[in-house]
Amino acid sequence: MARSPRLDAPGRGTTRPKTTSRDRFGRFTEWVARAMGTPAFLVILTMFCVVWIVWNTLMPDSLRFDDAALGFTALTLMLSLQASYAAPLILLAQNRQDDRDRVQIEQDRQRAERNLADTEYLAREIVALRMSLEERNSQAVTRDVLRQELKALLADLEETPDSQQSASS
Repeated sequence: MARSPRLDAPGRGTTRPKTTSRDRFGRFTEWVARAMGTPAFLVILTMFCVVWIVWNTLMPDSLRFDDAALGFTALTLMLSLQASYAAPLILLAQNRQDDRDRVQIEQDRQRAERNLADTEYLAREIVALRMSLEERNSQAVTRDVLRQELKALLADLEETPDSQQSASS
């Protein structure tokens, strides 16, 4: 007797149909595209064709499986089949790469916008600092202001020894 899934216990007894991973197939297409673009693949395919042609040319008629008189029909069909599958797989891999590039371009654009905003903020701060420094430097110290400041400093100095002497007594 099969039990029906309980609704009050999430995750128990529930079965979800397994979905095929598009990412797994995408990684497979990228692997195929990378493998087909290597010198090793070209060497292996060339060696395969050479062995095929040599076998079907030099072996006795009873051991041949592809007739040279017909232009190696089976070899042609196999290479056509390989090409017919290779082209879509390579296109799928390129589409995935385009998607990744698009995401990377968007992230780069956002990073550039943040950098621009930071740079503009820093430029405004530097301008504000320069303006305040220029304002400080442009204030002329008059003789009267200087005399007042010096008198205040002298008064402070005269008071300091008296307070030290009274503290020591």
